[in-house]
Amino acid sequence: MVNKVTTATVIGLNAYEVSVETDVQNGLPAFSVVGLPDTAVNEARDRVRSAVKNSGFSFPNRKIIINLAPADLKKAGTGFDLPIAMGIIIEEGVLEQEVTKDYAFIGELSLNGNLRGVRGILPVVIGLKEIGIKNVIVPSDNVKEAALIDGINVFGAQCLGDVVNHFIESPLKIFKTDADLFLKNSNETFEYDFKDVKGQQKAKRALEIAAAGGHNLLMTGSPGSGKTLMAKCFASILPPLEFSEALELTKIYSICGLLSKEEPLMTKRPFRAVHHTASANGIIGGGSNPMPGEITLAHRGVLFLDEMVEFPRSVLEVLRQPLEDGEIVISRAKHSIKYPAKFMLLGAMNPCPCGYKGDREKQCTCSDFMVNRYLAKLSGPLLDRIDLQINVPRLTAKELLNIDENAESSFEIRKRVIKARQIQAERYKNDNILTNSELTSELVKKYCRIDGASKEIFKSAIVKFGLSGRRYDRILKIARTIADLDNSSEIEQTHLMQALQYKMFDKDDLNG
Repeated sequence: MVNKVTTATVIGLNAYEVSVETDVQNGLPAFSVVGLPDTAVNEARDRVRSAVKNSGFSFPNRKIIINLAPADLKKAGTGFDLPIAMGIIIEEGVLEQEVTKDYAFIGELSLNGNLRGVRGILPVVIGLKEIGIKNVIVPSDNVKEAALIDGINVFGAQCLGDVVNHFIESPLKIFKTDADLFLKNSNETFEYDFKDVKGQQKAKRALEIAAAGGHNLLMTGSPGSGKTLMAKCFASILPPLEFSEALELTKIYSICGLLSKEEPLMTKRPFRAVHHTASANGIIGGGSNPMPGEITLAHRGVLFLDEMVEFPRSVLEVLRQPLEDGEIVISRAKHSIKYPAKFMLLGAMNPCPCGYKGDREKQCTCSDFMVNRYLAKLSGPLLDRIDLQINVPRLTAKELLNIDENAESSFEIRKRVIKARQIQAERYKNDNILTNSELTSELVKKYCRIDGASKEIFKSAIVKFGLSGRRYDRILKIARTIADLDNSSEIEQTHLMQALQYKMFDKDDLNG
């Protein structure tokens, strides 16, 4: 008689139900797994055999066929060990199939029968809940993460014996995780603080605007002007995560195996600092079984590219579509996977190869040809997608020696950022977006209206600088964010004029 045990597999960020069908037949001893398994699933045969025997259960000395249905869905990972073992134990008569029909099982087995944690538990549990599964048994290492989801009973087990005994004499306890408590008690301490940054008031203001509206930003300046330090301080003014954002991020990090079993919920916005040797696949994701790349790991957070023009142009160009759409689609022969990528791009670069073009202290040694070749890696369409672009000048001797006891801290800046984000959340509660940077052209028309005098100013800028439609929209979004920071319901002339100051209009501007 064939029995069925329920589990699930993850493709992209979504989970799909898998029925593990077990049939034990008379014949020469054999153990086969069918249903498009990958290498890790095929290797489950040896792990399951040892785990079942070493847990004190008999293992059939006959022909065993395991079918993972639907058979046309790729099965990957080690989470199928436990459901396969449960199917064999049911075939041996230790348990009745009826008692497990409302349960799903996920977990990797060691040879002695202990359960090990697996990747992607959170999206699996969400998927199982959506198809109506009432109970799920997972490894103890994954139980805190799995229990983030309400509406499904989550049980954590140390070993295969615990799982079987749950249905016989020693029921496991339902585990609950208070997600709100994790968010409230998150230890938000930061190594870098804006109070330690000397001078650079315009750059600090630009970073505040970027954090408040979720905008992309590029800093250009000589070596030692403070670009990298300010980028590191940027994490300290980002607003805390909403629960929906934290859950979305946790799914991503769970699939990549980057979660701690003690901290199962992402409580801080990610800050991903990528080295310029990163490949295009490392940035956008990929592989035969596509995994998230850096832009997805930076979702709802920051992707920092230091020395931005040192990245190959091909790598920079792959950022264009995700910056516009907030997602990345990775296509393979058999399927396409969509990953979210609503990140803030934070870039820093020198104005020329030697780094001193436009510097007020040191003379540049680069020829025009060298400078143009250096800046050629930044295409016009890519610059179009970077909302705020600023020059960061070298500090004067007076600024370096000045110790400002009243310098504004990151804590004070962050309070204004959080207030601006709250205004945006209320404004866009029916539009399925969270920040000004996510406004579509239609929503820009609705929420970024300007008066007649502002239109005349904007008209002059359009004629003078030849603004594209994309730049026009992005300047209005910046103006909307500046207005939110000023707690103004309307975009005033001063907000628009500030927004225009933070936008470079050609590559000569990169040189100061």
